[in-house]
Amino acid sequence: MTHIENLILPGNPRYQPKEMFPVFGYDNLYQKVSEVEVATLETLGEIGIIPKEDLEKLTKEIKKKLYNIKTTDIDKIEKEITRHDIRAWVRCAQDILDPKLARWVHVPLTSYDVIDTARILQYRQAYEEALKPTISRLIIIFIKLVEENINQIQIGRTHGQHALPITMGFWLATILNRIVDNWESLDYYSNNLKGKISGAVGAHNAQIGLGFSQKGHDDNFEIKVLQKLNLKPARISTQILPPENLAHFLFSAINLSSSFGQFGRDSRNLMRSEIEEMTESFESGQVGSSTMAHKRNPINFENLEGMWLRNKNEFGKVLDNFISDHQRDLVGSSIARDYPIILINLQQQMNTLLKEDKEGNTFLERLKFNREACQINFQKSSNVILAEPLYIALQMAGYCGDAHELVNRQLVPEAQKSSKMLTDVLLDLSKKDENLKAIFNNIPSEIMELLKKPENYIGDAKEKSFEIVNYAKLILNKLSKKTWTIKKIKK
Repeated sequence: MTHIENLILPGNPRYQPKEMFPVFGYDNLYQKVSEVEVATLETLGEIGIIPKEDLEKLTKEIKKKLYNIKTTDIDKIEKEITRHDIRAWVRCAQDILDPKLARWVHVPLTSYDVIDTARILQYRQAYEEALKPTISRLIIIFIKLVEENINQIQIGRTHGQHALPITMGFWLATILNRIVDNWESLDYYSNNLKGKISGAVGAHNAQIGLGFSQKGHDDNFEIKVLQKLNLKPARISTQILPPENLAHFLFSAINLSSSFGQFGRDSRNLMRSEIEEMTESFESGQVGSSTMAHKRNPINFENLEGMWLRNKNEFGKVLDNFISDHQRDLVGSSIARDYPIILINLQQQMNTLLKEDKEGNTFLERLKFNREACQINFQKSSNVILAEPLYIALQMAGYCGDAHELVNRQLVPEAQKSSKMLTDVLLDLSKKDENLKAIFNNIPSEIMELLKKPENYIGDAKEKSFEIVNYAKLILNKLSKKTWTIKKIKK
């Protein structure tokens, strides 16, 4: 038997987040299979199938040996003898167990009682031990970033064009909100993952036919085994679990991945030379280009978005396995082995944001927000960006025509040409038009004051930012048990 662990993860060898090694590292893939089989042996003892004196041979030391059966050891037996992975595992287990106990291994299970249930345990472990604490760390940092930038004016952009004023904190809050929402969904579906110990076609044939369970009994063999694994059974299954439950969990992971992809997309655009509202930290010895020594490429943000694209396409494999021939075929077996790539990619995205420098500061914390550039970019179109409130104010003040058309066709072109504020262009035009002058004078003074100060036209950007920060803290308290002081929204 081999003694050198192979912990390579599914997917590209370039992306190997260490947090996933205990779960999806190659030689650890059958640990949960062992847990399911051990729970089954213990249940067989409890219901009197295995004699008590034989079950006592299933000691802690023996269990530990079973849990440490390596995938590479199973592979050798599968290739040379069984041509079947679970029967190969059974042989490994029987070599470890006392012969009186070994004969009961895998009774009355079918392979996918073990494989499907073991995979569910893997996904739950990956969430609880790797993803969940990482998400918590990221949310804490995002909260800080929102709070620090809640007053920083920024030009909002739609279709790549200057739109209406917001704050940088508001933009960051939109990302934080998506992360938190998707985390809630991921947590919910993790807690609702189901297992199965229902036999070769899902009808508990061996269990009922051989007296392990009684029809319609609320405390049947399947429930007893799954309770030991802290799982509930699917309401009904075939040889395999219904696909939707796991798909919901993985789709929540995909959605969370898209949140980081969005952050990557926005950030690398804000890093553009002509925008420069953000800057990636550049570490000692880092190179931006193999030939252009002046460059500082947004490599981490590009990786965030690229990893989302990889994940999006991985989910197609999950959808491909939504159907099978009758109670099961083998088509989906190899495809399902790739499912963990979704969680691995998600972990990789988060690790990119949490990568620490020599002082222990994460990449996300080292981001630089260029307040001067924000102001410069804002000023580029500050004279015209209040076209929306101006046309509405004209309409409310009694303008009888299409005020949008007036602002769009006359005021904006002149303001762009002369660099004047829209209100000044309107004032000039009203001097030549008595009707327009009356409308202009009918606009309330407080509205006119707003129209002259575009930096004040931010709606409830600040209040919404605080609302999302408080919401994020509530979810942290709820899901990660961290205690946060919840601020009241500033008015």
